[in-house]
This record gives sequence, C-alpha cells and structure tokens, in this order.
Amino acid sequence: MTAAQSLDTTADWQKSVRAKAQAHQLDAALILVEERLTQIPADLEARGWRARLLAWQGRWREAESEYRQVLEHSPNDADILCGLTDVLLWQGILDEALLVINRARDLAPTEPNILLRRARILRALKNGTAARGAYQDILSLDPRNREAKNGLSGLRTESKYELRIGADASAFNYADPAATEGVLFMSRWTNRLSTTTGANFYQRFGQHATRFTASSSFHLTKNDWLNVGGALADAHRIIPRTEAFIEYGHGLRLPNGWIKGVEASYRQRWLWYQGAHILTLSFAQLYYLPRECIMSLTLTGARSGFANAEIEWLPSGSARLEFPLYRQLTAKLVFANGAENFVQVDQIGHFSAHTFAGGLKYRLADRQDISGYVAVQNRSQSRTENSFGASYGFRF
Repeated sequence: MTAAQSLDTTADWQKSVRAKAQAHQLDAALILVEERLTQIPADLEARGWRARLLAWQGRWREAESEYRQVLEHSPNDADILCGLTDVLLWQGILDEALLVINRARDLAPTEPNILLRRARILRALKNGTAARGAYQDILSLDPRNREAKNGLSGLRTESKYELRIGADASAFNYADPAATEGVLFMSRWTNRLSTTTGANFYQRFGQHATRFTASSSFHLTKNDWLNVGGALADAHRIIPRTEAFIEYGHGLRLPNGWIKGVEASYRQRWLWYQGAHILTLSFAQLYYLPRECIMSLTLTGARSGFANAEIEWLPSGSARLEFPLYRQLTAKLVFANGAENFVQVDQIGHFSAHTFAGGLKYRLADRQDISGYVAVQNRSQSRTENSFGASYGFRF
C-alpha cells in the first residue's frame, strides 16, 4: 500500500466513524474504532476517537484513561486536552480539570471553546472573580457569544444574601377566605454552608397563627448535600405546632443530549398538630433539560395519626415544569395529586385532591425579581380551593 492509499484509508475510516457518531450510533462507531486499533494499535487518532465515544457513553473513567494515553505521546494536542477536561469536569475533579484546560489555553489562547471550558470550571469552583474575567475575555473576542453573556449575567446575580417577601390568598366554596403573609431571609456563608430563616402569618377559618422556621444546608461534597430544619408556631389549631425535617440529596451530570443533569433527594418530615401528627417520606427528582428547562417529580407517602384513630398511610405526588418564555421571564406549570403540602390543618385527613397551578417569574434587574402564581384545587366531596399569590425577592 502506498502512502497516498494509506491516507485515503485513514480518511475513509474517520469519515465512517464521524457519520455514525453524528447519527448517535455510538456502539457502531466504537466497533469501527476497535477494529482500527486491532489493525494499528499505535494509531493516536483512533485512540482519541475511542476516548470521545467512551465519554459520550458516560464511561468517563475509561475515557480519561484513553485521553491520558494519547497525551503521553502527543502532550500538545489541544483537542485531547479539552476532552480530558470534560471528563474530569463531569466527574467533579475540578482542580485537575483547571490545570488541564490551562495547558490547552497556553496552546490556543484565543480559542472560544477552550476559554468557555475554563470559565465553566472557574464558576463550578465558586471563583466568581476569575470566572467573570474569563467570560469577559471571551466577549472581547466574540461580543455575540451567548453562553458567555448568560454566564456573566448569572454571575451578577450570585450574592450572599436574599430577602423575599410575599402574600397568598385562598378562596373556598365551603369556608371563609384565607390569607398568608411571609418573609424569608437566606444567607450563603460559605461555598458549602447556607441558612434560611423566616416567618409566616396565617389568617384561616377565623383564627390567626404565626410560624417561625429555620434550616441549614451543607454541601458534603460537590454533588451531595444535607438539609436540616424545623419550625415552631403559635398554632391556634390551624397549622402544626412544631415541625422538623431532614433531607439528603445527590446530583450528577449526564452526557446526554436530552437530560444534562439530575438531582435526586429524600426528605423525611415530622409535623405535630394539636390532636394529630404527620410523618411524610418524599422522594424527588430534578431534571435539567435543554434550553434552560427544568422538570421535577415528587412522590410522597404520608403517615397520619389522630387521637383515638388508627394510623393510616396516604400517597401523593406532584410534577413541575419550569421553562423560559422571553428574556427575563420564566414560567412554571404544576400538577399535584393528593394532600401534598400539610402546612395547614385542612390539608390532612380523609380526602383526595387534584391541583393545577401556573406561575410566572420576572427578573426586574440583576438582583431583583417578582413572581406570582394561580392554583386551582378540586377536592373530594365537591369542595374546591382557588389560590393565588405573589412574592418579591432582593439579593445583596
């Protein structure tokens, strides 16, 4: 075989692999690569393709090993350095990912894909100042770069404190109207520790009640967190006297075109009313979808105990979809089945319910937003509840 014929064969092989990869036939593409490596084990192009395909299949450790083998023979290959950066980032190995992408940046200091990867890592490391500079460097080269604009805008909204005030109102076909006002204060003390405190004021069924809440969230690792909290109330028989909860969650990135990441959590919550106690066990999943859409699914089992009555378990569930509408405006749609809240006393007991809700959130400025919602709940025994509310948030 002549040198020209060898080049043609290599070009045909890579063209076939590329075509199958673009058609999402990753297994078939990997078979072609394995055949090539069987024929020519030292083919670095084939090893690079094997690393990419393994990474796209979510086999990140194997991909990392392949990338490192290629770099032993070709340490200045910027594409391979970018590939290694990606699998390190997806595994949460951020410090090493930054070192690798810095090597790639030294080789190609104006390449947008390299600079974007570096900005993502700096943001994941919570280094806001460096990430801001990285996004600004990209915009100086490409003023229309959408990801850099969005990243810079998101950094502007990151702050240590948030104060949110709001009010809700409910109308029933079997009782007088009800209202609730609330205030929340959220603090992010470190990259791992944050706290939330708040107060709610209820007017319901001719009674008034006040509830104080406090919780702490601690990130055990980059992808794992633990939340604990509770509440005390001057209940007047319309809300729980005391509450407590504990929650553990885990998140992971996915090399998938439809789902970019998933968070899963388990929450256990105790509520003590006058004459009743509730235990809820909730399992939730949060899916990060393309175009900044977020979908969540929650299943809850509630154990109800009343004075002089048997213990009973009841299921409930909810689904929520959030999606951008236009620039600073986002929307959400919610469907819930069952008594999914349990904050008010009329949400416990023997009834079934279907709830439909929708809401809008508008970002007034980098550090301010206003949101509102409307909800309709149809309960058994022909009872209905229509609710609406609004809140204003300010970050500083």
